[in-house]
Amino acid sequence: MLPWRRLLRPLAVLALTTAALVAPTIPAAQAAQAASAPGSGWNNWSCRPTAAHPRPVVLVHGTLGNSVDNWLGFAPYLVNRGYCVYSLDYGQLPGVPFFHGLGPIEKSAAQLDVFVDRVLAATGAAKTDIVGHSQGGMMPRHYLKFLGGAAKVNALVGLAPDNHGTTLSGLTRLLPYFPGAEDLISASTPGLADQIAGSAFITRLNEGGDTVPGVKYTVIATRYDEVVTPYRSAFLDGPNVRNVVLQDLCALDLSEHVTIGLTDRIAWHEALNALDPAHAERTTCASIFQ
Repeated sequence: MLPWRRLLRPLAVLALTTAALVAPTIPAAQAAQAASAPGSGWNNWSCRPTAAHPRPVVLVHGTLGNSVDNWLGFAPYLVNRGYCVYSLDYGQLPGVPFFHGLGPIEKSAAQLDVFVDRVLAATGAAKTDIVGHSQGGMMPRHYLKFLGGAAKVNALVGLAPDNHGTTLSGLTRLLPYFPGAEDLISASTPGLADQIAGSAFITRLNEGGDTVPGVKYTVIATRYDEVVTPYRSAFLDGPNVRNVVLQDLCALDLSEHVTIGLTDRIAWHEALNALDPAHAERTTCASIFQ
């Protein structure tokens, strides 16, 4: 077996494991209908923000996720609390259905730009809030920094975002020892290559500071993250930043990279606090019941 194939085997295993974990728990067609049908869920384009929740929330899925599967739990959690909620697909590759976030991240940020404009036009709101999981918590920073998004976004909440890239539990550090491996990843899945710690994309994203004025940032990370490694690479430096470790809120929480966004109500509760800090309630282990 060629050396680069030996390296890509664990990457493929990780991708398949993640894909299995984010697979819908209800039939895909039924899930998509529940997500998009007016009045029955999120992506309700007739929703109008209220005085209590004046900003629509845009949900940005992670790598290998999509606008439905990634948010089957959290989107209804927000809708049931009175928010107008929207989610998009981005980073699609030709011939690859359902598993998105694999295209060049700069182009994905441009897709987010278009989607936010659509949400603001439909709701009449001046700004939106963004909640993203994994790449979805990092990619919007390109939109904020380089595409004028800071004027349209009040807050960015990242659930296990790879803000400073990832070593993927050390695997990416082996790439230079396997000729052609980096070129293969860049050519076939540029969205993955962009997320490697030290990549040109990550370097440019963080040059001159992690944040931009006018936006509030919250990062919720987990010590058990096996995808964004080291887990503290999720954290941001700058004004209007709050970095949170999930286990500091509840030591019993064992969520790792996928479940922090998919099923973890403790993480959701802390994200809710970031969306409405004026009415924030302390997040504890008991938040799973709220």
